[in-house]
This record gives sequence, structure tokens and C-alpha cells, in this order.
Amino acid sequence: MSDTPSKSWLKSAGMGLAVLSFINLFNYLDRYLVPALFESLKRSELHLSDSELGALMSGFLIVFTFTAPVFGALGDRYARPKLIAFGVACWSLATSLSGFAGNFASLLAARASVGIGEAAYGTVAPSLLSDYYPADRRGRIMAIFFCAIPVGSALGYVVGGLMDVHFGWRVAFFVSGGPGLILAALCLGLRDPPRGSQDQDKSTATSAGGSLGADTLATYKRLVKNRAYVFTVLGYAAYTFAMGGLASWMPAFLERVRGMPHGSATISFGYIVVITGFVGTFVGGWLGDYCNKYSKRAYLVVSAVATAIAAPFAWFALTSASTHGYVVCMVIAQLMMFLSTGPINAMIVNLVQPNERASAVALEIFAIHILGDCISPYLIGALSDATSLAQAVKIVPVVIAIAAALWAWAARSQTDTTRPNPNGPQTAPA
Repeated sequence: MSDTPSKSWLKSAGMGLAVLSFINLFNYLDRYLVPALFESLKRSELHLSDSELGALMSGFLIVFTFTAPVFGALGDRYARPKLIAFGVACWSLATSLSGFAGNFASLLAARASVGIGEAAYGTVAPSLLSDYYPADRRGRIMAIFFCAIPVGSALGYVVGGLMDVHFGWRVAFFVSGGPGLILAALCLGLRDPPRGSQDQDKSTATSAGGSLGADTLATYKRLVKNRAYVFTVLGYAAYTFAMGGLASWMPAFLERVRGMPHGSATISFGYIVVITGFVGTFVGGWLGDYCNKYSKRAYLVVSAVATAIAAPFAWFALTSASTHGYVVCMVIAQLMMFLSTGPINAMIVNLVQPNERASAVALEIFAIHILGDCISPYLIGALSDATSLAQAVKIVPVVIAIAAALWAWAARSQTDTTRPNPNGPQTAPA
């Protein structure tokens, strides 16, 4: 928090973290509501194929990905709480409109529109959090913020499954879209501290303002020359490919391949996600901060090791004929995957200048989605149409192993003495 405490409880760092984390929960509830409805949408009057079901996820992510750099540039220059409020309101309205869809094209258009709102929120929130808390606490803070991912994802499966079974798939969209409007209003009261105010070098602290255009292009050029940042983001892209593929197709996999009833498939996978995600994200954030005291490579090393452990367990979970073997291996794989969430996101904001963080997050979002879960839901769906879902999901463990290798390479590129340089971009030696 700043040296002068705010008189308003809404403007405190703790309240800011709470509001942003709660928004992130609904962000992922909305996102993973759709996979919970896949089988009902396939059997509905819309008659969607597996490729079209995958395209619902990919379409949203493509729009999200291509609008993220725009909001990243805006987030480094203008009032961040207002941008977040706009994003939350936008995606909530688009989600509600999904319930009125009469064909595949209208449903795809509504889901794609959700991406505009989530891009405004997703790029700006980590930047705002980094100015609420000092660098040595960011692993834990990002863990709290990103812990909303597994909880929200699990709620998406659970809420979507329950609403679908009892009221139909259209009602599920209406229920998911409403709360965001209240959260959007709360955002308008959040504090927007100077950028870099919590960093050791206070000379880089800046307030909102500045120009777009050439300055934005120069910022993105500096970021792609930052070797440690680039390898970190590429590893995150592989990680996101794998997580997006699992999140989109596991309920259908459990129903078709494992023979589980529709409601049980979505809810059981939701339980795995929420438990492993909650535990893994918190443990990863704490472990990353603890190890970071001894090496500035710690966030990357923790992520690389945990993901390397996850790869073989993901393979066994997807290929084992035993239900018990599936559960044990999937729990371990998901736990190890979520261990990386806090450390990697803390690493990304720590690798760049304070006044470039929203842009860095925006470029990261662009890369991890365009190379990751923009591809995986549709690709797995297409492979499933060509072969079977049991064969299609085997691509996931391979990509998890690639993520581990890229993060290990990023750690090698990052030195213990590397810090963002206030006089220019940070680049790590080979």
C-alpha cells in the first residue's frame, strides 16, 4: 500500500485484491461454463459438431487475443479501474446474450464478443496488483489472484452442469452473466496508484497519461528483445495449450470414454480442478517467494520442475484403463500444473519496467492464447472427428513436456543479477 493510507476501505490494497480476485473467479466461471454444456449443445436444436464446439472456445480466445494488445497499451497510459469496469460489464452482457442464440453463428458471435471484455480486464488487473504490493510479495499475491482460476473454472463446470440438467443450457448463460455488472460498479471505486510505486527504484514511478502510437510500438519492440521474457511467455503458451485442451474436453472425455453420466462428468472434473488448483496455486506462490530469496531464477525453476513432473502423470491419466488410476494421476498432474500459476505471472511482471507491465501482460496474453488455447480446443475437436476423442487428447501430455523445457531454457537465460533496467530494456545474456 502507499505511505498515506486511503480513508476509503474500497481503495485499500486488500480490497483491491479481493475485488480483482472475485472478478477473476467469474471470468473463469464464464469461460468454462461452455465446456460443461458441450454435450447438451451437441444434442440441442443447434446440432453442433465437435469442431464447432471447439470453435466456440477458440472464437472467444481469438478475439480476446487480438484485442489484448490494444487494452495493454491503454492500461499503461490511462485509468486502470475504469478500463477494468468496462471490460467486466462488456463480457457480462455478451454472456447473457449467448442464451438467446438460435444457431451456431449467433452463439459464436456472442461468445467471441465476450473476448473483448475479458481482454480489457485480463491485461490491466495484474499491472494494478503489482502497484498495490512490493516485489517480494508478488508471488503470493499473484497466487491469490490466480487461485480464482481453478475455483472459477470448477464453478463453471458445476454451475453449468447443474443449470443444464435442471433448467437447460440457455438458463446457464443467463445465470453466469448477471453478477458481473455489480462487480463492474465496484471497480470504479478502486485506487489507481502511480505505476512502479511499490518497486525499489521509485524514479520509474509514473501516473496515468502518455501517448499511444509510436511509443506503444517501441514498447512492444523492447519486450520481444527481452530473451528471458520471451522464453517465459513461450513456455506459458505451451502450458496454456495443454490446460485449455484439458479444460475444454475432459467433461466430454469422461462421458464418452469413461462412460460417466453427463452431470457426474462435469462435476467430478470440477472437483479435481478446484481442489488441485486451490492447493497447487497457493503452494506454488509460497514456494516461489521462498526460493526467490536465494535465486532470482526461482520462479522459473519451480515452474519448470513442477511441469516436468506433470507430463507423465497426464499421459497415464489419459491412457489408463483404471478409473482409480485416472483419478490419482489426473490429481497429481493438475496439482503440478497449477503450482506454476503464481510464480510464472510474478516472473512476467518482474522482468519488465513498471510502466510497461500492462503491455507486457497484453503481449503475454496475445502469445499464450494465439499459440495455446486458441488452437487446442478446435484441434482436439478436429482430431476427435477424424479419429476419436481418446486418441485426440494424447497431444496434451506432449505439450506439457514442451512447456517444462521452455521454462528451463528461460531460467538458463535469466541471471541472478538480472533486474529491469530503469535506463532501458532488460535483456538477459545467453
